[in-house]
Amino acid sequence: MQDGGGRRVGKGSPHLPPEAKVYFDVSPVCMCHRAVPAMEGKPLVISKEKTAVVCGVPTQVVCTAFSTHILVVVTQFGKMGTLVSLEPSNVTSDVGKAVLTTKVLLGQDEPLIHVFAKNLVAFVSQEAGNRAVLLALAVKDKSLEGVTALKEEIRTCQVW
Repeated sequence: MQDGGGRRVGKGSPHLPPEAKVYFDVSPVCMCHRAVPAMEGKPLVISKEKTAVVCGVPTQVVCTAFSTHILVVVTQFGKMGTLVSLEPSNVTSDVGKAVLTTKVLLGQDEPLIHVFAKNLVAFVSQEAGNRAVLLALAVKDKSLEGVTALKEEIRTCQVW
């Protein structure tokens, strides 16, 4: 039997649960037959989005969970702005939390960006089991009140 994509559909193998569908690639380009379990009901990427007014400015927050990273976009300009990578290191702090290393990938590499990024999304990495976080940041207000308000908006878009 073939599905709509020209792949042959077979019954489960001894290594897969009996209810799993198995697809065999029978295209002339690939002469191999490999079994791939069907991904039914489980999305590959989970994403949540929210728009709110933060410190008097309309703000969009988008959180997307990938297998190894969490992408957090916070914008008040409708663009991604500065892209910061926050990677947990193997070294732990005095209180047992992983230390986050920040690196600006795109945009202005200023000390305030590193401090702002760590304060804004360190909790995301911790709550997601020390996964790496990519932060896209384009905000007007980088005050302590702004960070606190933005953290709450990020928390409402939790996908980890």
